[in-house]
Amino acid sequence: MFDVLNTVWEEMVAEGGPFEIVNREIHGALQRDFKTAPPNLAAFWQATEAHGNRDYLVYENERITYAQAHQITRSIAQYLHQKGVKPGDRVAIAMRNYPEYMLIYWAIVSMGASVVGMNAWWVDDEMTYALNDATPVFAFMDKERLERFERIRSQFPDLQVVAVRVADADLGCASSYSEVLTADSVWPEASLDGDQDACIFYTSGTTGRPKGAQLTHRSCIANALNMVFMTGVQGEALRRIAGAQPSPPSPPPVALVATPLFHVTANNCVAYLATLAGGTLVHMYKWDVVEAMRLIEAEKVTALSAVPVMSREIILHPDFHKYDLSSLSTMGGGGAALQPDLVHKIDQEMSTARPNTGYGMTETSGIITSMGADFFVAKPASCGRAVPTLEAKCVNEKGEALAAGEVGELWVRGSNVIKGYLNRPDATADSITDGWLHTGDVAYLDEDGCIFLVDRAKDMVIRGGENVYCAEVENAVFSHDAVAECAVFAVPDERLGEEVGAAVYLRPGHAVGADELKTHVASQLAPFKVPRHVWFVSDPLPRNANGKFVKRTLQETLALADAQ
Repeated sequence: MFDVLNTVWEEMVAEGGPFEIVNREIHGALQRDFKTAPPNLAAFWQATEAHGNRDYLVYENERITYAQAHQITRSIAQYLHQKGVKPGDRVAIAMRNYPEYMLIYWAIVSMGASVVGMNAWWVDDEMTYALNDATPVFAFMDKERLERFERIRSQFPDLQVVAVRVADADLGCASSYSEVLTADSVWPEASLDGDQDACIFYTSGTTGRPKGAQLTHRSCIANALNMVFMTGVQGEALRRIAGAQPSPPSPPPVALVATPLFHVTANNCVAYLATLAGGTLVHMYKWDVVEAMRLIEAEKVTALSAVPVMSREIILHPDFHKYDLSSLSTMGGGGAALQPDLVHKIDQEMSTARPNTGYGMTETSGIITSMGADFFVAKPASCGRAVPTLEAKCVNEKGEALAAGEVGELWVRGSNVIKGYLNRPDATADSITDGWLHTGDVAYLDEDGCIFLVDRAKDMVIRGGENVYCAEVENAVFSHDAVAECAVFAVPDERLGEEVGAAVYLRPGHAVGADELKTHVASQLAPFKVPRHVWFVSDPLPRNANGKFVKRTLQETLALADAQ
């Protein structure tokens, strides 16, 4: 199976192939890139105007076509130009996943300015930090973010603000979005370079202040084309394996936007891919599993790519079989590893959807790997091969490349890697060596070039000198049918330094005791990896804005006396 995949892969990236790869000097190092990629995001976005009257954005009872979207984005760009925003300036977006988000985003990048993606969950101090770090000259904010900004406005007297979905009476010193739409629908003149910043997305680091990753026009476009490639190469390989005739082109996708647009999962992966294909983006006010199932049925959603826990919530929900989810062709997750048991649950429970995963980082502008369908089922513990614009290797502590099967830190290099971290040359130098991005992930590559993630380098329990990878333990806990959510983390221990702790939220109507769960894990893992401390919690585990479990909160709030 993987031999066929590799053959198709080489055909597609070869000279003259539809995804021909060339080496270009990017940020001072020779790196892999697509030969025929669009030169910048203005060209990328403006080409989608050909999709005309197809629905582009759907939110509650609102629908915006591609033709309408292009008219609006030209007006936004013209308004910003008239207000003095120039190519190279930065413009912040601080709001929920409203339809305006993507319209504002395309307008900003197409006029040569760069987007500053503001985390909608940030409190006043965090918002202050990012505004000082990125120094935007303009900002778009919804009602909640505007209220927070009003409390710190005195620190940013020159920042011009437009309020989105805010009543005139609540505008304060902000301008109304309706005023923006009155500007002429004409693109301002701009000269764009592929290696200039397109957006600044802040990484959700585990320690210290977040870093502003500089995603370029080139890196964002490379990520989008990588996603198209990965879908196409796997589809063609499966067709050849089955001996089937080429099928007609698929209709444009309908994607549910389930994670925040200020992260690469929703913005650079879900939104870019649907936009390029003339598809539809269905927005939600916030994640709700029942509302998600309703929207999938009502809008005939074809793709759900969210953090794995969201797919798990759908599969395990008691009303799962009450909704028609047969429009889904793919279902899976990014932003965190898709556990092997969930791969099989999706494959068994969904009538049409095939499991898929995408492993990536803000620092790679989106995906590093993508894997789906029969390939994923065959290797559910893998996240697939590195995308064609990336070289990948696992290295030891000296930075020396390791052989297949040997565990080390994963490094990648290619055109979809960020330029660096804004205002942080030290952090850039620490994270990127001769173009090689140090992912911080512990992994190994097999003989087919597939990557197997072991854990985050900084997310291990060091128990008496033995490394326990949290993800491995979580996979074992998740394989118990009673478990809905699980997070594994280090618990301080006087004798061993650290012990293994696990917070577990059970499926409604299911029960399991700590001893039974530990025995279940012990049947799959060495004794030193079995959780010493287990907390059964009554509420779903805490998550960050991107849907990932927040282990630090669990470590700080769970009392050792309550563990079993």
